[in-house]
Amino acid sequence: MRVLLIIPAYNEEENILNTCNKIKEFSKELDFVVINDGSKDNTLKILQENSINHINLIKNLGIGGAVQTGYKYAYENGYDIAIQFDGDGQHDVNYVSNICKPIIEGKADMAIGTRYLDKSASSFQSTFMRRLGSKIICALIKITTKTKVTDPTSGFRAVNKDIIEVFANEYPSDYPEPESIVNITNLGYKIMDVPVSMNEREGGKSSINVWKSAHYMIKVSLAIIIDSLNKRRVK
Repeated sequence: MRVLLIIPAYNEEENILNTCNKIKEFSKELDFVVINDGSKDNTLKILQENSINHINLIKNLGIGGAVQTGYKYAYENGYDIAIQFDGDGQHDVNYVSNICKPIIEGKADMAIGTRYLDKSASSFQSTFMRRLGSKIICALIKITTKTKVTDPTSGFRAVNKDIIEVFANEYPSDYPEPESIVNITNLGYKIMDVPVSMNEREGGKSSINVWKSAHYMIKVSLAIIIDSLNKRRVK
């Protein structure tokens, strides 16, 4: 099966080359594309100088737009599985086989890499506020979709060919990880959690702080509720 890693990157000059080199060391046969989301630092220059497969967005579209660009690329090039993979070094490429397994075996349409299902698998558990927010989002998803997930904001996830097409045509822009879970569940697709190890970002600084975490939690919770209400109106 043809597998593609989609790597969204915004101002990742300190991490992107190391991330790509680790993928190449893991497997020379594993395809990947970096979506440079209008970076203002040297990310694009590094991609060009090292002949790294990439798509350059001249305007910052945000994580949703960048990832959807990757799904369009995957759909247009006939990939069977697409995996979202962060450019900051947080995701471990050694878990690619694990996250693809439920897709290949037909047990799930989307597999989400989670650091919370088996805490011994990952020493990095994120901040208290983000863990609290994640638990609240998990509860809302379970209430509105009857689906249990443990790491709804995880950006390390694999999808099959059917969902590649769905996401290529329509993908949430504001809160893509949890909203996409709700959307594909509403379409009848199956989701499975897969334990993975995650690391702290290798370089640079995250834009997420305590207040942004709280703000994100409130807004994404409202988005999930609205999505659920819209589904009921359509029915």
